[in-house]
Amino acid sequence: MNILAIDFVEIFKLETSIAELVIRGSFFYIALLFLLRILPRRTGGELEMMDLVFILLITEAAAHSLGDYKSVTDGIIVILTMMSWSYLMNVLSFHFSFFEKLIKARALPIVKDGKLLRKNMRREYLTVDELWEHLHQEGIDDLSEIKIARVEGDGKISVVLNEK
Repeated sequence: MNILAIDFVEIFKLETSIAELVIRGSFFYIALLFLLRILPRRTGGELEMMDLVFILLITEAAAHSLGDYKSVTDGIIVILTMMSWSYLMNVLSFHFSFFEKLIKARALPIVKDGKLLRKNMRREYLTVDELWEHLHQEGIDDLSEIKIARVEGDGKISVVLNEK
């Protein structure tokens, strides 16, 4: 029994058809993109939604190719499929505003002219205390200073102050 014997043919041999791997990778990419799109903006943290989808799926595919599959090639095909989808979504959202609106969440106003927009805050599950915490970090102590504050598509809160 040779401990260092490596069967490279077995490591790189396809266990699943390429078409099935591409379909699986495509389905999971699109499904996860859709599911994360319907969540509030702040759920994903500081990452853009497409970046989060990409990282999650690449990690999953890499984990399978390192352990669950015997074939590294299966994992690489799934990873390439997901990378292709990510690239395609970036290109389509750059060239067609329809795709950008479909994929990226628009900024949602939460304060306008010094007034809280509570309905929008509820949509984002943003409490008044959380908003004040962020405003205090920005050095803002009075809502009347704010022209508009928004929850951006990546979950960050941006603030535009009134002109003095």
